[in-house]
Amino acid sequence: MATLYVSPHLDDFRSILALLAAEASPSSGVRIITDDPPAALCARCTPALVVGVGDTTAVLSGANAVAWYLALQGKRAGAGTKQQSEVWQWLSFADNELIPSSCAAVFPLMGVTLDNKLQQTSCADLLRVLKVLDKKLEPRTYLVGESVTLADMAVASALLLPFKYALEPSDRKAVSNVTRWFTTCINQPHFIKVLGKVKLCEKVVTTNAETKASTRPLPAAANSAAGDMAEVTSNGPPKTEAQVKKEAKRREKLEKFQQKKEMEAKKKTQPATEKKAKPEKKELGVISYNIPTPSGEKKDVLTPLPDSYSPQYVEAAWYPWWEKQGFFKPEYGRQNISDPNPKGIFMMCIPPPNVTGSLHLGHALTNAIQDCLTRWHRMCGKTTLWNPGCDHAGIATQVVVEKKLMRDKAMSRHDLGRDKFIEEVWKWKNEKGDRIYHQLKKLGSSLDWDRACFTMDPKLSYAVQEAFIRMHDEGVIYRSKRLVNWSCTLNSAISDIEVDKKELTGRTLLPVPGYKDKVEFGVLVSFAYKVDGSDEEVVVATTRIETMLGDAAVAVHPDDSRYRHLKGKMVNHPFCERKMPVVFDDFVDMSFGTGAVKITPAHDLTDYEVGVRHNLPFLNILDENGLLVNVPLPFLGMKRFDARKAVFEALQARGHFREVKDNPMVVPVCSRSKDIVEPLLKPQWYVNCAEMGKQAADAVREGHLKIIPEHHLKTWFNWMDNIRDWCISRQLWWGHRIPAYFIAIDDPSVKLGEDVDGHYWVSGRTLQEAREKAAKRFNVTPDKVKLRQDEDVLDTWFSSAIFPFSIFGWPNETQDLSVFYPGTLLETGHDILFFWVARMVMMGLKLTGKLPFKEVYLHAVVRDAHGRKMSKSLGNVIDPLDVITGISLEGLHTQLTHSNLDPVEVERAKQGQKSDYPNGIPECGTDALRFALCAYTSQGRDINLDVNRILGYRHFCNKLWNAVKFAMKTLGDKFVPLEKAQLHGEESVPDRWILSRLSAAVALCDAGFKVYDFPAVTTTIYNFWLYELCDVYLECVKPVLGKEGNEQRAGACRQTLYTCLDVGLRLLSPIMPFVTEELYQRLPRRQPQLDAPSISVTPYPDAQEFCWNSDEVDRNMDFVMNVVKTIRSLRADYNLTKTRADCYLQCADGATLFLVQTSSAQIQTLSYSQAVIALSAEQAVPAGCAVAIASDRCTVNLMIKGLINVDKELSKLQAKKGELDKLMEKLQDKLAKSDYRDKVPFKVQQQDTEKLRQSQTELDKVKEAMDNFSKMI
Repeated sequence: MATLYVSPHLDDFRSILALLAAEASPSSGVRIITDDPPAALCARCTPALVVGVGDTTAVLSGANAVAWYLALQGKRAGAGTKQQSEVWQWLSFADNELIPSSCAAVFPLMGVTLDNKLQQTSCADLLRVLKVLDKKLEPRTYLVGESVTLADMAVASALLLPFKYALEPSDRKAVSNVTRWFTTCINQPHFIKVLGKVKLCEKVVTTNAETKASTRPLPAAANSAAGDMAEVTSNGPPKTEAQVKKEAKRREKLEKFQQKKEMEAKKKTQPATEKKAKPEKKELGVISYNIPTPSGEKKDVLTPLPDSYSPQYVEAAWYPWWEKQGFFKPEYGRQNISDPNPKGIFMMCIPPPNVTGSLHLGHALTNAIQDCLTRWHRMCGKTTLWNPGCDHAGIATQVVVEKKLMRDKAMSRHDLGRDKFIEEVWKWKNEKGDRIYHQLKKLGSSLDWDRACFTMDPKLSYAVQEAFIRMHDEGVIYRSKRLVNWSCTLNSAISDIEVDKKELTGRTLLPVPGYKDKVEFGVLVSFAYKVDGSDEEVVVATTRIETMLGDAAVAVHPDDSRYRHLKGKMVNHPFCERKMPVVFDDFVDMSFGTGAVKITPAHDLTDYEVGVRHNLPFLNILDENGLLVNVPLPFLGMKRFDARKAVFEALQARGHFREVKDNPMVVPVCSRSKDIVEPLLKPQWYVNCAEMGKQAADAVREGHLKIIPEHHLKTWFNWMDNIRDWCISRQLWWGHRIPAYFIAIDDPSVKLGEDVDGHYWVSGRTLQEAREKAAKRFNVTPDKVKLRQDEDVLDTWFSSAIFPFSIFGWPNETQDLSVFYPGTLLETGHDILFFWVARMVMMGLKLTGKLPFKEVYLHAVVRDAHGRKMSKSLGNVIDPLDVITGISLEGLHTQLTHSNLDPVEVERAKQGQKSDYPNGIPECGTDALRFALCAYTSQGRDINLDVNRILGYRHFCNKLWNAVKFAMKTLGDKFVPLEKAQLHGEESVPDRWILSRLSAAVALCDAGFKVYDFPAVTTTIYNFWLYELCDVYLECVKPVLGKEGNEQRAGACRQTLYTCLDVGLRLLSPIMPFVTEELYQRLPRRQPQLDAPSISVTPYPDAQEFCWNSDEVDRNMDFVMNVVKTIRSLRADYNLTKTRADCYLQCADGATLFLVQTSSAQIQTLSYSQAVIALSAEQAVPAGCAVAIASDRCTVNLMIKGLINVDKELSKLQAKKGELDKLMEKLQDKLAKSDYRDKVPFKVQQQDTEKLRQSQTELDKVKEAMDNFSKMI
């Protein structure tokens, strides 16, 4: 087991980094000791990690070395060489940029004295560095890859002190991306384990040195932190060499500050010159498309593109044109949909949203994913149909129309009557029901609107009726009296998905419809039943004390010795003459409470099963309105929660009450009416799901149906293997009225039937058909039969379950049904896996003999940026249209005011909005929202959606816009692309490289779409456009295209650039349809007469066509970019941001020399060098150069003579030399000890020798650099 020595100080960020790396790598099994390492280990500093035992012992010192080792063990150092290189760069950034400015900003607040001006400079410097980091984090959740790596741990550790002590809320808002990322990090499990709950700074508090010394010790890391400029007191202990060095740095900064002041004073004495006006910082522009374009006509694409990207401009006019042209119809481009398509068919139906609904982010995610897939399959050449539809939403719609009726006419539905009320619902639907369709169009959803279906349309209603009758005739649908979820307010049974589980921690008062005062929940009341014929009593407890009026027994465990003597005994009910048996049942938990449980079979699901097992009476004490029935006075007729209070008081009065205490519990609440749901015995229609559930489970087990991701399989099998029968009755008026009739025979020889007796129920397509069925069953003439149709309607999920085939005209054999059923894919949220997906599979197999689709892809549930469930009362429910068009904070508040929240919840929600969106939500546009939602789908079961990241993708759209504008200007008006994208031998190294990267992007996107890996697709496209095309290739070719010369070379470059634009836009089109259409329409065509009119129907780039991927070219360009980064790093080290310098690249071998020579133009352009000179290993490097190693094949020598302050650099090197001398002296003393060879393990001896050798090499380089600088003086 490895041992990690860390500082005991809570704020030692270096030790914190090591601890985070250890906690993130649990498999490494690290033992942690909060103390300095023993002297015998010769560890240079804390933290230190001791690995191995005996001869294999190794000691790692320093935060980066220790953390890197641990991160590698826990696979947190990046996936692959490229990511590991990025992680190492972030470690360097934390060390060289963040830690110095963090310490300088925070230490004065902790009591360490700094000059006031210097302190202000330090704070400003910290914010400057943070703004750089903020820009980097705009499109990212984490610094490297899609999960926490060592890069995040290092940078977060470096920022821990500022976030705790220095950065007030206003500062954090200025760097919102950094704050979002930092909050995400510190809420990771291993961060919480190491840091606990981190409290962010609310107001900066400065502590003086005296107070600080007694209340907060200076961080141990401070003594070694780069940039610590503090001088504690003048009367302190003798200063160490490190302190002297820090003082020198401080003096250096003070001198620089003084020079700056002198320069400012000098300027004041000079005559004033007219100041050049500073360009104002551009806000996100709003540009509108104002050219008159009739709906359905093509948008004007001849006018020049606006200067910057604006969603309002880009998204105008395209959708009606797409729709009118028929691009979204499967018939587009083919004569008959029945004709075989060698590329295949793709069919998917939309999860039908509620007709009452308005768009929320769950819909946006569903539609973003579904539309991307549909557009991709369409571009791949398949016969493609995405079928829209809308659900009649029985309960939700009836509630909305009832409220409207009461508000407008002061009438209830009963005042109108059933037929008139249904007319009112249809009227409302025709006025308001298409709203959600308009919202779906705003999202760019490429649905075939000519095939849109409503579940109450005649075609679908007929299918629902047919399904019920067939299943009823077969006996699969039957009548039974069982417990259901009952809403007293709605007077209807409701499904499990319409029941919200409200968790209570203890006593809570909740509002209940129909009650003036709030009702108490979350308490457990204990009371006693007297044993009949004795003074003995049995104490039971309940959270619903009113239900004791319906108790039928007391249950105990058969093995409970306390109650064995009560076998065969009865207990007396205190309020009536009822005697109740003591029953013995294994379900009782002997250890809970008294081990005795009251049994109310008619009002509790568990008790119902006990009642069935022991043949107990089912005493129903509640009617449909929640009033007490079948109970003694004074409780008869009371409202259920009024009776709760009355029963409690009566038990106290009669001496049966024992105690009441807080009890954590879950209260079932109706999501529609907010009423407390009651289990109630009601005769209902049920579907026998046993056989259908087995078939659905087997379909997955045998591989006929695939569920993605596979971690949902456990849930699937758990439901299917333990499925219960499905209650399909709803006591509503709006919906599909059940085509079942109760039979009464006008013949005294036939006894009257009961409602629960299925023999007396018959189903039929018409009244006549039902009458004939009944006459045949009872062997009487039809005129003797009297029928009463059931008043109830079917559960909305029943019609949704047959949606995949009812939309195509089933049970009739239509062309659409034969072509498009079964479908290809069902994509939806995992939260309705059982309620909808499983039932579609069961009903499809039952009624058609076929699975309704081949694959099910389940996306995550959307949560807010803090991981909280979307809730109106939290103020975090976001309308996607607000993200698309933008909305002010006041606008968000107004939406709350018009909602149905109570005033307390409105205020709480407003505070939530103010915290999350202090400036409202900026206009992001549809494309950015879609891209963000697709990029987020890798986060497992839940998506924590941050609006700031969506805004980052709007900036990406702007980058895309500017790149295409620049490229089009570069191509020129006379440019004509080749008829086919191909290589013709004139391509340069950058051309071949960008085409190689383009080919790789094509292959990755194709592979990503095939396996529903949307983050892989978005990351590939983002990286290609931003980091490869814009940052590298366009910069490389600017000199080639910007000057006259080799026209052949420039021509090849233009063809390459066009290919990148054309293919890059097509790759992006399924995700960002609007901006890609706008830009694609401006590009010249390869074959103007033959090419598709819209990017949405162009072929998606194929890896077989774009097959120019070259590992050799990629390797060479990676080498070139590594050299460029090294040069840029050297320039930054010497602050040569605006000064170009000559660069000498010394190459280790001939191949590298040739590569550098052929790539010198690109290196010069990308590194902003004056000149790039390639040298062989034997050629001498001119004096006056700064040196850095680019790789083992190339050393960078940057000519800095005459460009920098030599004395300052010599001072730095002198300090470094002193450190190395001291280290080497310590090592040499250690090696020279007489017992060193005998006592020190051989492995440690080898490490010491290697350390000495490395230090000597470093010292030689330092001396060489000092010699170079000395020659410049």
